[in-house]
Amino acid sequence: MSVGAQKINKQEQEKQEANGRPLVASLIIIAGTMAMLLGMAASVSLGAADIDLKTVWDGVFHYNEELTSHQIIQELRMPRAIVAALVGGFLAVSGSIMQGMTRNPLASPSIMGVTDGSTFMIAIAFAFFPGMTYLGLMSFSFVGAGIGAGIVFLVGAFSKGGLSPVKLALAGTAVGALLSALSSGIAIHYEVAQDMSFWYAGGVAGTQWLQVKFVFPVAIIGLALAFFIARSVTILSLGESVAKGLGQRTGMVKVLGTVVVLLMTGAAVSVAGSVGFVGLVVPHITRFLVGLDYKWILPCSAVLGGLLLVMADIGARMINPPYETPLGAITALVGVPFFLYLARKEGRGL
Repeated sequence: MSVGAQKINKQEQEKQEANGRPLVASLIIIAGTMAMLLGMAASVSLGAADIDLKTVWDGVFHYNEELTSHQIIQELRMPRAIVAALVGGFLAVSGSIMQGMTRNPLASPSIMGVTDGSTFMIAIAFAFFPGMTYLGLMSFSFVGAGIGAGIVFLVGAFSKGGLSPVKLALAGTAVGALLSALSSGIAIHYEVAQDMSFWYAGGVAGTQWLQVKFVFPVAIIGLALAFFIARSVTILSLGESVAKGLGQRTGMVKVLGTVVVLLMTGAAVSVAGSVGFVGLVVPHITRFLVGLDYKWILPCSAVLGGLLLVMADIGARMINPPYETPLGAITALVGVPFFLYLARKEGRGL
């Protein structure tokens, strides 16, 4: 087959996939949401003190403050399960938008320096502004996400031969390592390493309703913006020249997409620390299942990302009870091999 014929076939394939698979997507949203709710119920049930599902039901819908099991359910485990689902959805949607806007299959918050930038600013907040409110920590996390992403794209912009997916990923890895090292140095020098250990490892242990109260509005705003630009991201993912030819205001789409990524990643890091690879793996799985239409990719990514992190959180508690394995380590077990596979595949065109 000639090169021209191969290009035509590839364009036809992309055009067909861009139409999406609405039936498959609908099944994923329905079945995935049900599985996520069951996973959240299991998350509330399992722990140092196992609680049967009937007690979980009573603790949620017929709360009795005199019962210790109900207090554990309401004050400790429900916020944890809710935040795990939200953070997984945040990271997955952020990764989907980053990959769609940049046409870079290796883009994700953890690889592009966004997560490490947030952690860096949280380290500064602990070191120089002790006693800062949770809202203040979230603000610092948002700023750090922007700093991390900005530095990565600035470094990549000076790359010889332009930005390829692997070069951008390498820049993100290098900048992320630098910001992570600076965070560690600040934490050790100013003796806040113990406070920072949670953000380094990643996890949702100790989550309270206060975090849910602040994170939930971010979920509504971020997801609303994401769905608003979904069609534009679909067109942009086919190439910037194609998007401009179809009348898309690509600059505005990128600005709104970046705002969504910074909002969601900043919120995720402020409540769960550094949880990697969710934003890399889930978007690829979702595109494989539902096609290239971001009208379906974004909601399906949110559901599958939430399901993945809820199950990972259960695994973090079950691997070495009564101690907890860092949540970031659980997601890395899946994400690192997947990243190496993608890097090898994309590196052929480096």
